[in-house]
Amino acid sequence: MAEILAIKPVAVEGPVVAQLDKGVLRLTLANPPANALSLAVMAALTAELERAKADKAVRVIVLSAAGKVFCAGHDLKEMTARRTDADHGKAFFAETFAACATLMQAIVRHPVPVIAEVDGLATAAGLQLVASCDLAIASHEATFCTPGVNIGLFCSTPMVALSRNVSRKHAMEMLLTGETIDAATAKEFGLVNRVVPREYLNQIVTKYAQTIASKSSLVVKKGKEAFYAQAEMGLADAYAYTGRIMVENMLARDAEEGIGAFIGKRKPEWTDE
Repeated sequence: MAEILAIKPVAVEGPVVAQLDKGVLRLTLANPPANALSLAVMAALTAELERAKADKAVRVIVLSAAGKVFCAGHDLKEMTARRTDADHGKAFFAETFAACATLMQAIVRHPVPVIAEVDGLATAAGLQLVASCDLAIASHEATFCTPGVNIGLFCSTPMVALSRNVSRKHAMEMLLTGETIDAATAKEFGLVNRVVPREYLNQIVTKYAQTIASKSSLVVKKGKEAFYAQAEMGLADAYAYTGRIMVENMLARDAEEGIGAFIGKRKPEWTDE
């Protein structure tokens, strides 16, 4: 994966590395080779997302990974080890999937956009991580799958995020066959936005992130929240809801500034209010 220079480190310990530069917070899964979503990794990533909510300097988040695998999903060795528990691992399994649900919803409900930078394999809950992000940009070498059916464990929780990104038949194709799809197919399915050469992946993702970071954070926050809210509504309710959001947005200082700047043919100066 290409590296970006002049990044200011915020935290360098633990399974997730956080780096902030020009409003873009990069959260890197740093427990190769699998970058598996163990309980510790999910807790660390959820904590970083929570911290970012309180940091006004964070305007966009990028999720990336170290190594050749983006994320191999849940840590099956960790889970299998708990089968020796008195309840055969039931409580631990429930805790794991609940933590995963919390993480995925934290991404969707986060006030700033989250972009997945995918280089390598994203499988099962790793694919779920990609699908939960607002945008996803992949290298040509990236691959994706929901292989649970191959090992007797249907990818039911990854299915939630997957089926909200791609058509039902594409989702069922992946879930029922367990086969791996390449980056081009993932784009065709609608799982990723763009597919780019590996050597330019970091640069292109950073450009996307900085472009979004240059917008009014208030407007982006309202827009992201409204997007997911209206998607769960019927048509009439969605229009009624988004109509109210548009009125609120029009009354915001940044809307007045942005429209004034457009009419006056000048660059807007955002106050995020």
